[in-house]
Amino acid sequence: MSKRSMTSDARLVLALAIGLALAGCQKKADQAATPAADPGAPVAAASEALEGQVDIVAWPGYIERGETDKNYDWVTAFETDTGCKVNVKTAGTSDEMVSLMTQGGYDLVTASGDASLRLIRGGTVQPIDVERVPSYVNVDERLKQASWHFVDGKHYGTPYQWGPNVLMYNTTAIPTPPTSWSVVFEEQKLGDGKSNKGRIQAYDGPIYIADAALYLMAKKPELGIKDPYELNEQQYAAVLDLLRQQHPLVHRYWHDANVAVQDFTNEGVVASGSWPFQVNTLQANKQPIASVVPDEGATGWADTTMLAANAKHPNCAYKWMEWSLNAKVQGDVAAWFGSVPAVPAACKGNTLLGDQGCATNGFDKFDQIHFWRTPEAACSQGTCVPYSRWATDYVAVMGGR
Repeated sequence: MSKRSMTSDARLVLALAIGLALAGCQKKADQAATPAADPGAPVAAASEALEGQVDIVAWPGYIERGETDKNYDWVTAFETDTGCKVNVKTAGTSDEMVSLMTQGGYDLVTASGDASLRLIRGGTVQPIDVERVPSYVNVDERLKQASWHFVDGKHYGTPYQWGPNVLMYNTTAIPTPPTSWSVVFEEQKLGDGKSNKGRIQAYDGPIYIADAALYLMAKKPELGIKDPYELNEQQYAAVLDLLRQQHPLVHRYWHDANVAVQDFTNEGVVASGSWPFQVNTLQANKQPIASVVPDEGATGWADTTMLAANAKHPNCAYKWMEWSLNAKVQGDVAAWFGSVPAVPAACKGNTLLGDQGCATNGFDKFDQIHFWRTPEAACSQGTCVPYSRWATDYVAVMGGR
C-alpha cells in the first residue's frame, strides 16, 4: 500500500471521528435545550384515533340515553357521531365516586367539589388540555377557574352542571313553605298536626355535616362559623351534637335518589334535603311536592367532568367533554336534573328547559350557595377538622353514636 493511500485513509477515519463527536455534542445540546416533562402537565395524545368506548362514573340522571323518557337522550347522538360507546356507572355519594376512580377502570367522573380535590391530591385524575375542548370558551366565567377544579394553574376537567341542595317537602303535611332548615334538624309539630319524628330524611354522606354547620351559622352565631367546610374543634363538636339530636327524627339516611323518591311516595317521608332531581321526579309523578331554599341558605354542588390519570380511552373521553359542553346537551341535562347549566347559552332556546328554566333552577343564586368542598386541615382559621374525621364521625352519627 502506498504512503499516499495510507494518508487518505487516515484522513477519512479522522473525518468520521470528528463527525461522530459533533453529532454527539449536538444531541446533548438538543437534550439540554428541551425542558423536562412536567409530571402535572396534560398528557398529549400519541394518536387522535378514537378507541370505541368511554367509561364514566356519574351521578344518577346525569347521563341519559332516553330509556326513562325518550325526550331526554344526549348519548345516542354522541355514539352515532363518534363511534364511542358510552358506559355509565352511577354513584350515589362522592365517597363512592372517589373509591371507584381509585380502583381504576374508568375514564371520566362527574365529580362534585367534595370529591374533586381528593381526586387531584391523590393523583387519581390528570390535568386536561383545554385546547382539545374548544367549547370551554363558552363556560360560565364564574366556573372557568373555580377552586374545586382549577389547581396550581392547571385545569382538572370541564364544568358540567351546578345547583343548590334544596329543602324538599310534602305540601299536604307542610302546607306553608318552611323558611328554616329546623324542620329537618329539630323535632316539631308540622302543619298536619303530627310530629316530624321518623318522617324526615338526611343525606348519607359526610359532606352533610356542612348542612348542619350552615344551619348553626344562623342559629348560633356565637359559634363564629364563617364557612361550613372550615370548622375548628369547638364548632365541629357543636355540629356533631346537632346531628346526634337529629338522628331520632330520621326515617332513612339516603344516598340513592330513586330510593328517596320512593320513600316520599310510599313511606310517609315529608321533608328532606334534596337534589332538584328528586323534586322534578316526584312532581312529574303528580306527588304533592315542592321545594325551597330556606333563610339560612343552602349548600350546593358544582360538578366537574374529570379525566382519570390512567384513562384507557382518552380520545373518546375528550370527545365526550367537548360534547358535554354543547348548549343543547347542557340545557337538556339541566331540564332533566333540575340543575343549572355550566354554559349560559343553554339557558335560552331549549325546548325542554324553557327560557325561565335557569332562573327557576337558581342561576342568580350562585353567590348564595356554599358549594361542596373537601374540608382540609389547613384553613383560614389556621387548623380545621379534616375530611377524614368527617367521614369517621358521620358513620358513627348514622349508627346512633
